[in-house]
Amino acid sequence: MQTRTVVSEFLGTLLLVFFGVGSAVLGAEYIGTVGIALSFGFVLLALAYALGPISGCHLNPAVTLGMLTARRIDARTAVTYWIVQLVGGIAGAALLFLLAKQVPGLKTSGEFGSNGYGDRSDVHLNMGGAFLAEVMLTFLLVFVVLAVTHKVAVIGFDGLPIGIALAVIHLVGIPLTGTSVNPARSLGPALFAGGAALSQLWLFLVAPLVGGVIAALVHRLTHPVPAPQPQPVRS
Repeated sequence: MQTRTVVSEFLGTLLLVFFGVGSAVLGAEYIGTVGIALSFGFVLLALAYALGPISGCHLNPAVTLGMLTARRIDARTAVTYWIVQLVGGIAGAALLFLLAKQVPGLKTSGEFGSNGYGDRSDVHLNMGGAFLAEVMLTFLLVFVVLAVTHKVAVIGFDGLPIGIALAVIHLVGIPLTGTSVNPARSLGPALFAGGAALSQLWLFLVAPLVGGVIAALVHRLTHPVPAPQPQPVRS
């Protein structure tokens, strides 16, 4: 695996967390739910064009697991991607934390763009509902990624439906759980938020991975790989 591929996944995840979560931490009262949703969608769209031809622009362990389940990447590549994505998510959250500390009066503990359920959900969604929501939201994201891409790379207009899907997912998911659909996006902010964000983190690590696997399995049914055509026998 080329170094630039690993660096692309690290950098892309870092930027996704910094700007996506940053829109919630720094600008929620100014841009609202719609603005946060568009921030996530637009930054992923931009990164898909910038990094898609290099690494595929997964930036998400659930997407990588979907690619692995769909047999588009091997296990070694998947593990490498998972490691750099998680580290990139933590690095992005760390940079955001340093920036947020420079804003007078901004609270960085407890919330900090982390995901949650129960009393940490805007609509007080319970644990079971949060798990189901994250599975379904991640299903849409990974299914769209698998459906519009060929093999691994995001090329041409592939990034457009992916960015749109992530924006829609956040419009629905922000009131429910704050929207994870990405373990790397959830891990970094939870580490800096602490408290209940850490105790509930397991759900936002597991549910997106479940959604990614289901999306890959369904994708096999809706987009079956054509059987190889027999070659004519030459005499």
